[in-house]
Amino acid sequence: MTSDELIARQRKGYSLEQDFYCSEEIFQQDIKRVISQKWLLVDHVSRIPEKGDYFLFEIANESIIIIRQNENTINGFFNVCRHRGSLICLQPEGNKKLLSCPYHAWTYGLDGALRQPPLMPADFDKSKFGLQKCHIKVCYGLIFVCLSNDSPPEFDKEYEEFAEVLDFHGLKDAKIAVKRDYPTAANWKLVVENFIECYHCAAAHPEYTHVHPKDQLLAMGAGPGSGPPDALKKYQATWDAWKEKAETLGHPTPEVIRDEASIDMAQLARLPINDRNFEAETKDGKRACNILMGQFNECDHGETAIQFNPIGYILASNDVAMMVRFTPRDATNTDVQFTWLVDGNAKETIDYDPDNVAWLWDVTTKQDKIIIENNFSGILSSRYRPGPYSTQEARVSTFIKWYLKELDNKPAL
Repeated sequence: MTSDELIARQRKGYSLEQDFYCSEEIFQQDIKRVISQKWLLVDHVSRIPEKGDYFLFEIANESIIIIRQNENTINGFFNVCRHRGSLICLQPEGNKKLLSCPYHAWTYGLDGALRQPPLMPADFDKSKFGLQKCHIKVCYGLIFVCLSNDSPPEFDKEYEEFAEVLDFHGLKDAKIAVKRDYPTAANWKLVVENFIECYHCAAAHPEYTHVHPKDQLLAMGAGPGSGPPDALKKYQATWDAWKEKAETLGHPTPEVIRDEASIDMAQLARLPINDRNFEAETKDGKRACNILMGQFNECDHGETAIQFNPIGYILASNDVAMMVRFTPRDATNTDVQFTWLVDGNAKETIDYDPDNVAWLWDVTTKQDKIIIENNFSGILSSRYRPGPYSTQEARVSTFIKWYLKELDNKPAL
């Protein structure tokens, strides 16, 4: 059955047909029609502080070199030699004075331009054989790429509503405190679906439900729009009271909720961690880092949730910001990466303990890895049939509608 036929038979408010989660053919369409058309959050500039520092961003069949050319310029190139197509960078990260192909020694500058290759004909025009560029954007210290063959979405217009909060959190001047990977043997859509609902939280996440109150988890445990409307209505007074206090401190409290009709399904909200004056998502509720980030001079006991699109997020308290990246590798595997940021002046062991910084989401994501992989194993069964979503899975239902709309788009070849 084709993807068009599967889209046509999708039942409203139900999970997807099996092939959407398992078919390699549909996965390739996911990459071409959906993922490649978006700005993808890949990392933070502090990962490559020096000239020539690089890392590889690998997604589906693509390998992208993210490399610092100089103090002001970070470039993105497809990791493909223009001679006969060999990979150029073989290590996941490092430092290069030049980018030299290990096969026939074609060599490129940090700007991607081809240096003079040996033994080429006299009429060979090296200017036509620079590395293929990948669309790249650096925004408040965050590095994004877009894999599209065409012009990418207009970044500044798409995320202009996020600028105030990204600036306030001081992400541009942050540094990486901890980075952890949780490779998950499941389709990327299952990873997303799990992350944007809290229907499973009470059963699967005792630590997370200890930190966050029950009424909040029901109303918007995975952000505004993820829970039943009546639960949000009951919680609204608590949320409004916290926002009023935060605003008296001069802290922004914007709200952005985009639905399935949008290009990115983006979301932005600030809300209290709980009703017990927790300063951070730690075991004891105390700060995970002694130095507050950005323009926070006083703790407001809140957190910021940003969704750039379904596979890229920022979750931040006043002292720590966490980047979340879900990277599709093939139909049955997804790279899940969490990166925790702290103020650039913070010192490990003095101002923060990496394990304490990562504690809640490390244990939660390990739990998620298990339940997502179990979910995927069940979907592989001949007896799997799509099931109905609950009222606490509203954002998942929105995601399914958004995904099918995006998949039905057919970008030019």
